[in-house]
Amino acid sequence: MPEEHTNELVELAAEAYVYGYPLVFDLSMVETCLHKGFGSLPAAPFNQFSHSDRLADAEAHFVSVNNDTVYSIAQLDLSGGPVLLHVPDTDGAYYVLQFVDAWSNNFAYVGRRATGTEAGDWLVVPPGWAGTAPEDVRGVIDAPTTVVTIVGRNACDGPDDLERRVRALQEQLTLTHLEPGEHRTGLPAPDAGVPAELRFFEQLRVWMADFPPSAADRAYQDRFQPLGLLEEGPSPYVPAGSALVRALTEGLALGKERVEAASRSGAGDGGGGGWSMNPHLFDYNLDWFGVGTIDSPEWKIADREASYPARAAAARVGLWGNHGYEAVYAQTFHDAAGAPLSGAHRYELRFEESPPVDAFWSVTMYDTPDYFLVANPAGRYSIGDRTPGIVRADDGSLTIHISRERPADPAEAANWLPAPEGEFRPMLRLYMPQRAILDGKYEIPAVRRVGEAGRG
Repeated sequence: MPEEHTNELVELAAEAYVYGYPLVFDLSMVETCLHKGFGSLPAAPFNQFSHSDRLADAEAHFVSVNNDTVYSIAQLDLSGGPVLLHVPDTDGAYYVLQFVDAWSNNFAYVGRRATGTEAGDWLVVPPGWAGTAPEDVRGVIDAPTTVVTIVGRNACDGPDDLERRVRALQEQLTLTHLEPGEHRTGLPAPDAGVPAELRFFEQLRVWMADFPPSAADRAYQDRFQPLGLLEEGPSPYVPAGSALVRALTEGLALGKERVEAASRSGAGDGGGGGWSMNPHLFDYNLDWFGVGTIDSPEWKIADREASYPARAAAARVGLWGNHGYEAVYAQTFHDAAGAPLSGAHRYELRFEESPPVDAFWSVTMYDTPDYFLVANPAGRYSIGDRTPGIVRADDGSLTIHISRERPADPAEAANWLPAPEGEFRPMLRLYMPQRAILDGKYEIPAVRRVGEAGRG
């Protein structure tokens, strides 16, 4: 094969990796949920909720998992027909059920912002379903793919609130089959004979066929035919020619580099003092707008091809994150002077006024490069306006103290966010953000270095 043609295939494979990364990453997490669970969420079969029995901690190896809400997650399989979802009355308390298709598109929301907090039933139906919904359901949620993830979050103020209130809500959150039908027990399996270095592309080939995207995306992915990604039946990668293997492996490496680069820049340029905040990080969904979503140009990436790296970056740094109108996420890797944040130093984050939100806000600590919660002896992974015992100054301001070691001063210790030994990335979450945040007018204060690590 001519060198020029091989180079073209390498570039095509890199583009396929960026395009397909969200699908493969999403469905890999679906498999994890089905068979292993993660953190405090036990494994659960399709069409059954898995409920966390505690707020997420360092055992929850999931990118950018939050520590503000208790998770209830279900993997739906709609291949056998619709599923009826019952939600309880939360009596005004914040919760959200986020519906995510196999390509990581957020296509519907049920919860305080979107539909209120009263009890009700919702019918989740597969693509092309033409049946009649029961009269007493609040609405129909049309799924773009037959496998769907429901990411449920109930605001929780700590262990006592979990036992007193949240656990009862979890027990009332149910899924039932509307009609008799056979539902699959697992995802379509890639060919076991494919070598490890080509497994990503085999997963992409098999899952792309079983969970087709929108018509516009299908037109885009037709260009990957030379890579074997559109082949049906036996895998074209058992065996694959040496030129194709080279193109796929080199393209995989190049694609990974692009996803990592997009992950660093994909959160936007908003915010001050080294923070990046982009309410439009999850605007890559251009085709599916169901209950609770906002179908307007403000919440769509204008260029479809530009949506693919944006989607990959969002999956990499915050899989199953919400649209900005539900919650906004801001992150920083640097202090006010532009130096990387590191547990070798101590920092302060001072809020003169609370961020403008209609629900609540928090700052959560993550390590790098995995973006996992940071283990610490205090068992504190986030701090915010609901944290018990936080100390505000007489003028109402709040200073968060970030360091590896616990501050000696009791007031500082009350406002302490533990950091790891190495570099880290804090994330500010803003639930039900007000317009000043969505417009970019609100400026997040800088993280400022103070003194040396270990000092009280």
